[in-house]
Amino acid sequence: MKFLVTGGAGFIGSNYLHYVVNKYPKDEFVCLDALTYAGNYNNIIELEKKENYKFVKMDIRDKDAIESLFKNEKFDYVINFAAESHVDNSIKNPNLFAETNILGTMNLLNATRIMRDEENHPVKRYHQVSTDEVYGDLPLDRPDLLFTEETPIHTSSPYSSSKASADLFVLAYARTFKIPVTISRCSNNYGPYQFPEKLIPVVISKALKDEAIPVYGKGENVRDWIHVHDHNVGVDLIVRKGKEGQVYNLGGHSERTNLEVVKTILKQLGKSEDLITYVTDRPGHDLRYAIDSTKSETELNWNRTYDFEKGIKETVDWYVNNQDWIEDIKLGTYKNAYKDKE
Repeated sequence: MKFLVTGGAGFIGSNYLHYVVNKYPKDEFVCLDALTYAGNYNNIIELEKKENYKFVKMDIRDKDAIESLFKNEKFDYVINFAAESHVDNSIKNPNLFAETNILGTMNLLNATRIMRDEENHPVKRYHQVSTDEVYGDLPLDRPDLLFTEETPIHTSSPYSSSKASADLFVLAYARTFKIPVTISRCSNNYGPYQFPEKLIPVVISKALKDEAIPVYGKGENVRDWIHVHDHNVGVDLIVRKGKEGQVYNLGGHSERTNLEVVKTILKQLGKSEDLITYVTDRPGHDLRYAIDSTKSETELNWNRTYDFEKGIKETVDWYVNNQDWIEDIKLGTYKNAYKDKE
């Protein structure tokens, strides 16, 4: 079987490829990535040694290029990780998020439909990787409330709105054009290769240099944290065993306030909590995310192998031992990795 994995040089996508390329040596995997600022070719460069893997530099916003790729490669499965994902950036530039997350998704869906109708090569499964942020947020004083797959969409940011819109298009194509689809919605991921603009790598990087660590508001906002490996095991199960037309939640069952996460990292690094600096809160900042993963657990026999204590320790150790990777990003030299290949 041949798989297209879009956004494969990003944080979650690259971890997914490392997992599946090694697990399924008889399957073929094509990694597609535009290598914009958060796509790092160094994340996947080791996979070039594998016979069942290849990389294609392409932007999902390029409709003609996407359709040509589908016709040339004839994929059996399409897994869309490609997305603009940073909430702060979506507030600054909502249009970019609409172009990539909505129109880019539509390009993939249209190419999938064309392959069935014009090339007589129907894709067996189109899978959309989404987020729990499409559900909005939950009150801090109701720990009994969790997001289920039936929770209504109630977005807060341009980012979550763009992801929710993409989800709705995926479901609409399933109903209108009979495209076999699934959607996964996950909680906050952490682990290796995360671009250093997100909370955990920011805290680690700044703490190592004894720099002030910014925390929004009072740090009371709650997130459910899932290790990227557990998330990707779930995605793999959904793609191969999930029911068509269904949404599956993947959560970590590891709720922590942002302040608790920061303090946990500082403690592991032996750094003072005096580094914490409270800054003006983000506009429309969601209060709490918490996912009910019962459907994935019961239907797919999915479960987590990481609790937060184990996962965060391994993650901190990875960043400590890979400071060259972070410095490479800060200097911008990581952008030369693919150029060097050419």
